[in-house]
Amino acid sequence: MTTPIAITFAETDLDAIQASPGRVAVLVDGEGRLDPGARRVNRLMRGALARFVESEAFSKLKPGEAVALAYPAGMAAQAVDVVRLDRRPALDEARKAGAALARAQGKADLLVLAGSNSRAGDIAFGLALRGYSFDAHKTGEKVVPGAVRVMAAKPEEIAAKAGPMAAVAEGVFFTRDLVNEPANILTTDDFAARLAAMQELGLEVEILEEEDLAKLGMRALLAVGQGSESPSKVVVMQWRGGPADQAPLALVGKGVVFDTGGISIKPAQGMEEMTMDMGGAGVVAGVMRALALRKARANVVGLVGLVENMPDGRAQRPGDVVRTMKGDTVEVINTDAEGRLVLCDVLWYAQERFAPAGVIDLATLTGAIIVGLGHHNAGVFSNDDTLCAAFLKAAGAEGEGAWRMPLGAAYDRQLSSQIADMKNVGGRSAGSITAAQFLQRFVKEGCPWIHLDIAGVARVSEETTLAPKGATGWGVLALNRLVAERFEM
Repeated sequence: MTTPIAITFAETDLDAIQASPGRVAVLVDGEGRLDPGARRVNRLMRGALARFVESEAFSKLKPGEAVALAYPAGMAAQAVDVVRLDRRPALDEARKAGAALARAQGKADLLVLAGSNSRAGDIAFGLALRGYSFDAHKTGEKVVPGAVRVMAAKPEEIAAKAGPMAAVAEGVFFTRDLVNEPANILTTDDFAARLAAMQELGLEVEILEEEDLAKLGMRALLAVGQGSESPSKVVVMQWRGGPADQAPLALVGKGVVFDTGGISIKPAQGMEEMTMDMGGAGVVAGVMRALALRKARANVVGLVGLVENMPDGRAQRPGDVVRTMKGDTVEVINTDAEGRLVLCDVLWYAQERFAPAGVIDLATLTGAIIVGLGHHNAGVFSNDDTLCAAFLKAAGAEGEGAWRMPLGAAYDRQLSSQIADMKNVGGRSAGSITAAQFLQRFVKEGCPWIHLDIAGVARVSEETTLAPKGATGWGVLALNRLVAERFEM
């Protein structure tokens, strides 16, 4: 898998600045005050740094933005990157500053003069996240970022805080790799194997094959994958970091490794993007990896349903009726509304087996959520105000856009079927809401539940602050924070 760049922390060494190759980054607050490291750079540059800080160009910079001063006189560096950042910056501004440095770094080594800035760890975190590049299938020369060294007043304290952040960064990268992989590489077998490999991190990983799923009665999930040569699977990952008697939080992910739409086939234009239809499962996998790496003191179980939705002589048809693990019957109106058929069985299984303290499912479920919220927010649906508020707070703190959407009986009636207990779609209007209403039918009374429709945020066509274009890893940061703040003992 792609690994985050190595970042080391050291005490500020003013004598090492002049000879440092590559790039040197200095932090300057809005008042233009220079800390000892920046003053040393200014002396080496014969006052050029101070002149820039006093210029109109610096005054126009927003917190977290950077400007490069190329080939500074008196220094061995290729450039001095001047970052405007308050001494006590907001978390998102500090990460933005790190991301700005990552965009400029290239192959050069980077020395960051953080001084006594309180957010040095978050600067490094933003740098690590934005330094991601998925080039596994390119045959040309790879761009490998240079080494990063952060000089700070208290490097041991910063390094201690950065340790858990590094674990989360690896979880984000794991998610991005999975979502970016093409479907001929990331088959259901390959996906399951990558998850099984995380046993070496301390996770308990169990793979349920089609025979096991049939015995459990997961006929809705199996119906989705019956037209594919890739076998359907459910992978269960358990992290037991909390007390033995603590009920776990259950994370459930949709893992459709490729979605043609089945017999209700999608248009050809844009179908290549359906390699990302396993995004929910990718986020669950990334969160579980992060929790294991940072040794989270909580019990969390991650379950992902892995299938491929293909047209074939064996594929399910519009008009078919399937029976779920719960026992309810579903009239399949549209085989392209397959994700909810996968999730309904895995949701029920998670509750039956683990009696969780709460369930959160994630899925690239509907195009309707993109129409409503674009690519800036995931849709949040919940039956529990307390859990929902905690998640929205965590997402807000991490800068991951999330917006709560409504649920209600009026929407539920759109799922009525004449020949089965329900239909799998409720028509064009309120498509993301009726999809959530469908899933809510498989949530037991009294079980706190959140459904996250991440269709608009899992993969984007333009770069974001912390990610290049492509897979974002959205949700790993928010869910990791939610576990830390609400479920860790």
